[in-house]
Amino acid sequence: MQDQGRSTRKRTGGRLKNVRKRRKNELGRLPTETQVGEPRFRTVDVRGNDTKTRALATNVASVNKGEETVTAEIEDVVENEANPNYVRRNIITKGAVIETSEGTARVTSRPGQTGQVNAVLEADE
Repeated sequence: MQDQGRSTRKRTGGRLKNVRKRRKNELGRLPTETQVGEPRFRTVDVRGNDTKTRALATNVASVNKGEETVTAEIEDVVENEANPNYVRRNIITKGAVIETSEGTARVTSRPGQTGQVNAVLEADE
């Protein structure tokens, strides 16, 4: 269980006493780490009677080409500033550079939160 409440330590490094137990609204979850592959999704209940669709794996992206948006197939993860190991493991996060059938594109959406990959074509150098 991921706890996103107050730290158990003081600034000095000393321990803080618990004043109460953990609350449901302080609960966090592990990151989804969307991979390139056969599409798999999971629906998660979130606060406020709402849901999120998490993309566990996907191989399609909506790529913006100037004025139009086309659906492209994801081939590979080229670069990921969030974590260099994500490139090896083909994990897509926001800001990741992916190789698509339309060309190299940068991800602008959060696939682990929205369940879809939106990307913008990179300018050729």
